[in-house]
Amino acid sequence: MGKRLNLLVFSGDYDKALASLIIANGAKDLGIDVTMFFAFWGLLVIRDPDKIEFEKKSFLQKIFSLFIPKGIENLSLSKMNMGGMGQKMLKKMMKESNKPLLVDFLNGARKKGVKFYGCKLSQEVMGFKKEELIPEVEIIEVYEYLKDALESDIQLFI
Repeated sequence: MGKRLNLLVFSGDYDKALASLIIANGAKDLGIDVTMFFAFWGLLVIRDPDKIEFEKKSFLQKIFSLFIPKGIENLSLSKMNMGGMGQKMLKKMMKESNKPLLVDFLNGARKKGVKFYGCKLSQEVMGFKKEELIPEVEIIEVYEYLKDALESDIQLFI
């Protein structure tokens, strides 16, 4: 049996999402099985910007959907965001350094077979429909996440 890495992604910040996906891709490149569990703001990382829905949502969930970032490249930085300018500067520095953007790391993880899980409770409370997330996401209960974490060699909380 090979090594296993479990990442719990709780943050919807660009830089923290970037760190989690860099780690996930690196681990897959080393032959490590990787699972990522997205809870609350972390669900923004796996939200499909082309599939935002408003039907069958409560009033508050509809308002919430209007004000959160529409796609992964629209997430703000955790520090020094400066009204979005910090995120633009980071992306420019990445481009100048010939480094991939966040969406590239997400697509790399998808192609490499990283397992994506969404927290059922978070998804329901925040009003995300399964159809609004990338197709690879499986919605699971916290118990299933904990079982996966307990069976992993490494667990990280981001």
